[in-house]
Amino acid sequence: QVQLVESGGGLVQTGGSLRLSCVASGSIFSSASMGWYRQAPGKQRELVASIASGGSTNYAESVKGRFTISRDYAKNTVYLQMNSLKPEDTAVYYCAARPLYREKYDYWGQGTQVTVSS
Repeated sequence: QVQLVESGGGLVQTGGSLRLSCVASGSIFSSASMGWYRQAPGKQRELVASIASGGSTNYAESVKGRFTISRDYAKNTVYLQMNSLKPEDTAVYYCAARPLYREKYDYWGQGTQVTVSS
């Protein structure tokens, strides 16, 4: 059974920074692609950033240059460093795992709230 547990959310002022962490249990972490999604009230969930097992990354246009995704294989952890935060970044952020050979993210964390005040 795979479990993903996020932490690091909170309240921050515009221009501030936060680092989200997601610890994965189970044996899939080393081969899975990991992603960070977010969902703001009244909006669809969107993929913010992803990192493949080999380390290649992708970002939504809205966060490029401000957010950085990384992973630590020894700790089974994926991070999302968020800098220069804006009020529009306010959302619940979810960690997700896409196992090798799967097209969808099959495993999800419970989410962590990020609120950016203006």
